[in-house]
Amino acid sequence: MIHVTRRVLFSASHRLHNPEWNEKKNYEIFDKCNNPNGHGHNYIMEVTVSGVPDINTGYVLDLKIMKRIIKEYIVDKVDHKNLNLDVPFLKGIIPSAENIVVIFWEILKDKFGENVKLSKIKLWETENNVIEYNGDPVKIKKFNDYIV
Repeated sequence: MIHVTRRVLFSASHRLHNPEWNEKKNYEIFDKCNNPNGHGHNYIMEVTVSGVPDINTGYVLDLKIMKRIIKEYIVDKVDHKNLNLDVPFLKGIIPSAENIVVIFWEILKDKFGENVKLSKIKLWETENNVIEYNGDPVKIKKFNDYIV
């Protein structure tokens, strides 16, 4: 099995806030990430797929195609956006890096073709905070009336 990774960058803002908690508890848990006006990050995301190279091309997946898929389904939707307000697929979800990477997985998992498997998504929120996800089942709470 060969693993192929594509790295992409995007910038976005968000607010970490649980609408079921009062302001004091939100601040205690999320600290400055609960700023009512949000805060931003320059995210780095690595998407890794795996498969067997095609006998005619030597590719597991043409990196131009991989780049286009990631850009179309993720980057174009989140780059320079407020993740709480501007991104429909994150509506009602606390946009922690952990939740974001799970949602990205759900969007991308079937986009690379039948012979190519999504193996891992790695998301740098900061140079020191990195989230890695391999598709294991995870429950994400969705709030119906999520107010930022």
